[in-house]
Amino acid sequence: MRLLVRERLFGIGDDYWIEDADGRKVFLVDGKAMRVRDTFELKDAQGRTVAEIKQKLISLRDTMLIERDGEQLAKVKRKRLSLLRNHYRVTLVDGTELDVSGKILDREFAVEYDGELLAQISRRWLTIRDTYGIDIVREDADTALLIAVAVCVIVLAEKEHED
Repeated sequence: MRLLVRERLFGIGDDYWIEDADGRKVFLVDGKAMRVRDTFELKDAQGRTVAEIKQKLISLRDTMLIERDGEQLAKVKRKRLSLLRNHYRVTLVDGTELDVSGKILDREFAVEYDGELLAQISRRWLTIRDTYGIDIVREDADTALLIAVAVCVIVLAEKEHED
């Protein structure tokens, strides 16, 4: 499944659609403005919230939390002791860990589980300026979770870049 994201709208308070390859609106990223912490809701095309993304308020390192139905689903933070600056770890509540690495600010990165590619985020296939794609590789993957992970690592990388 290939999805398209219009990058220029990433920011607090901005809403933007994620479309499929045919241009149909699939997910809405609803940025919540005027909050103490970065907060986004990921909604399906019918307006149902499928994930909530929040910055953890108190932590030693910037951390984003992904919740579904009021329950924590995953925690995203930059990997410690990594020589690569653009290396993030996603820890699911069941203990499963996903690895995110690549050029986050350039929108060229991958999400992997145990060395297996789950999603590729890239501008390479696109000619439209300020747009990047999310290519979900596995059919049985949790698409909403992988989109939420992409949003989290981009927000974290941009915050780190600003500091």
